[in-house]
Amino acid sequence: MSESQTTNQTQAKVLIPEGQPMISLLGSQDELLRVIEKAFRADIHVRGNEITITGSPEESGFVVRLFEELVELVGSGAELSIDSVERSIAMLRMTSDRPAEVLSLDILSTRGRTIRPKTVNQKRYVDAIDKHTIVFGIGPAGTGKTYLAMAKAVKALQNKHVNRIILTRPAVEAGERLGFLPGTLYEKIDPYLRPLYDALHDMLDPDSIPRLMAAGTIEVAPLAYMRGRTLNDAFIILDEAQNTSPEQMKMFLTRLGFNSKIVVTGDVTQIDLPGGQDSGLKVVQDILHGINDIHFSRLTSADVVRHRLVSDIVDAYGKYDAAMASDPKTMDRRPRGRR
Repeated sequence: MSESQTTNQTQAKVLIPEGQPMISLLGSQDELLRVIEKAFRADIHVRGNEITITGSPEESGFVVRLFEELVELVGSGAELSIDSVERSIAMLRMTSDRPAEVLSLDILSTRGRTIRPKTVNQKRYVDAIDKHTIVFGIGPAGTGKTYLAMAKAVKALQNKHVNRIILTRPAVEAGERLGFLPGTLYEKIDPYLRPLYDALHDMLDPDSIPRLMAAGTIEVAPLAYMRGRTLNDAFIILDEAQNTSPEQMKMFLTRLGFNSKIVVTGDVTQIDLPGGQDSGLKVVQDILHGINDIHFSRLTSADVVRHRLVSDIVDAYGKYDAAMASDPKTMDRRPRGRR
């Protein structure tokens, strides 16, 4: 990178290494370049493998750092997209973390794709799972809490750090009565566990899953099935933990055996417990705060990796709930159902 300066303007040049196709950096028909141009108040000119940036010293510096990070990402084998470029820009503006380190962390490579964190908080969450025995991943829908935990579980099984994976959820009725659903008890419970099966199919050869489950290497079961057990040599994930009672949460956490790891995930804004019952996920944050080897990771709408509108929806509901809470007279106008 070279740089020259005129009055209030800095001109910087970034030389892209030979052998690195510019299309991988700029995108098809320069779609990634347009994202960058829209994000900065600087003139960006590309000629051959040389990029010239003209603007204020601060903006020019940002753009130079961004291209350096993107070059490193591409060099590590990552494929840039509009989403990854936008997230890289946000990281540089709001954190001290390097996009090339966050977005190039391989958690699990499977079936022709690699699972990686997409935000700084996701990387910190994944790092916490490596460092701690019990980790709570708390945040709104779409932040990858359960998906990343399951990727870490599959990786731990593949590396023989554990002998089995145990996936569990509380079978809480979200507006439907289990007793009135058709079928056997298993068929009634199965819809609550289906998201866990779906994630497994993303990460393992589908043909191997029945064999692994028959052998007990992978177990997917309602939370009630955990009572009375001690779980050794296992990676255990409790999903939808906001729908546990405080007693259920205590029961689950005390299943921890030797050489095991627990990850608890949930969204405290979507509680389906009846009659205003306390959520075990809310209470446990006060009870276990500060205990060594237990970590609480908190994700926000900024970590949502689904459609952009999901992040906007999460923010809108958060603002609405805050407004309602600040004015008790309007509480009776709140919509009924999930909280």
